[in-house]
Amino acid sequence: MRYIGNKENIVEKIYIILLDNNIIGNTFFDFFSGTTSVARFYKALGYKVFSSDIMYMSYCLQKAYIENNDIPIFNKLIPLIKQITNIDKLLIEPIDIVINYLNNIPDVKGFIYNNYTPGGTKELDRPRMYFSNENGLRIDAIRQQIEDWNNKGFLLESEYYILLACLIETVSFYANVAGVYAAFHKKWDPRAIKRLELRKIKFHDNKQKNVVYNENSLDLIDSIETDILYLDPPYNERQYLPNYHLIETIAKYDNPLIKGVTGMREYGNKKSTFCNAKTALRDLELVAQKAKYKHLVLSYNSEGIMPQEEIISMLSKYGSVKLEQFQYARFKSNNNGLSKTKKHIYEQLYILSI
Repeated sequence: MRYIGNKENIVEKIYIILLDNNIIGNTFFDFFSGTTSVARFYKALGYKVFSSDIMYMSYCLQKAYIENNDIPIFNKLIPLIKQITNIDKLLIEPIDIVINYLNNIPDVKGFIYNNYTPGGTKELDRPRMYFSNENGLRIDAIRQQIEDWNNKGFLLESEYYILLACLIETVSFYANVAGVYAAFHKKWDPRAIKRLELRKIKFHDNKQKNVVYNENSLDLIDSIETDILYLDPPYNERQYLPNYHLIETIAKYDNPLIKGVTGMREYGNKKSTFCNAKTALRDLELVAQKAKYKHLVLSYNSEGIMPQEEIISMLSKYGSVKLEQFQYARFKSNNNGLSKTKKHIYEQLYILSI
């Protein structure tokens, strides 16, 4: 999915640099997991993975991609679906049957349609155009059906989060946004008016008991011991939840109080201290000092709010520090108006070994 700081396109480069610096082991802790792209990469390498993020949408992805090692079989749900619909014999895997069913259920007017489509918000001075009317109805129908199945006991916990992850991953392809949800386009993006079709996620079994958390990771530093502690915090002063408030609401589907032009949910208890230079340095030192690791890797941005000299100076108090960096394409929605003049940025890897 589209996500600021998503390392999906550069995680292999990061891995090679760490490998060249002999940053290896058997356990990996993804401290700010986000879309789980780095955690997934290290899971595929056979590491036992710990991951955490304060946002629930990330936790859903972690449960589906990182904690789960099984291909879902939906033992309780498939018989129900077979009772009420004809099954296409070409759909071999159970998850294909479930997704096909969800893609064909009747539309429902729910929280997403009522608050984030032009049809549902036509009384506003500026109707919200996050999703087309049709896709708002589709999202509500799918999300309510998943919740109904779960409440009635037709889903295992892992299956519940797998279906939520499928929906979270899917909506990004149909949202009428530039990449984040702090604003919507005034005109329709061509992909936003295509009918939403739920997509399945991929699975990988690394034969490990991976552990995931929906926590402020700072609260976990005393309880997790790892070979590689990987930190990929926010780089600037913009909090993540305002940028992804709508995905968080789809994941929770908790009918929150919303406000403003964008229909923002309250996020006061989800603010990251890493969005302020002083508190970021303070808490980075807290992690460096108290966490249990062999190698700490801070994946940062050359335009980040923590100054390079201060990061190195502070980390050097706790072991040997090395800075590696490489250039990559700037995320469009994080360009500070510089997309035409400055299309690239440097990823910085601060490597602390004790």
